[in-house]
Amino acid sequence: MDRKVLLIEDEPNIIEAIRFLLARDGWSVETHSNGVDAVEAVRDHAPDLVILDLMLPGRSGMEILRDLRADSATSRLPVLMLTARGQSRDRDMAEKAGVSRFMTKPFSNVEVMTAVRDLVAQASRQ
Repeated sequence: MDRKVLLIEDEPNIIEAIRFLLARDGWSVETHSNGVDAVEAVRDHAPDLVILDLMLPGRSGMEILRDLRADSATSRLPVLMLTARGQSRDRDMAEKAGVSRFMTKPFSNVEVMTAVRDLVAQASRQ
C-alpha cells in the first residue's frame, strides 16, 4: 500500500525533517510551499493525509482548510495543522474550521509520527 502525504509548508528545515521522518516510515511525501494554489495541489496529488502550516505565503492555512472542508472531495481528508503560534485562539479557529489535529512547533518526531498514524487509522475506520 502506497501511503501518500502532502506537506504544505514553506520552511525548508521543517520540510526536510518531516520528509525524512515520513519517508523512513514508508510514506511517499510530496511538498508544496505556496498557499495560493495549495488547494489545487491537494486535488492534484490526492494524498491520504495533508500536513498544513498555518502561516504560508499567499494564503493562510486556515483559508486552505476551510476550502478543503467545503469541497465534498476533500471534506473528510485528514489534516494535521502545524503552527509556530500556539495561542488557544488559533487552535479554536482551526477546530471550528474542521482540522483533524493541531500541533504547535517545535514538535518531536514521536509527536508527528503518532499524529500521522492516528489520523490515517481514524480515516480508514470511517
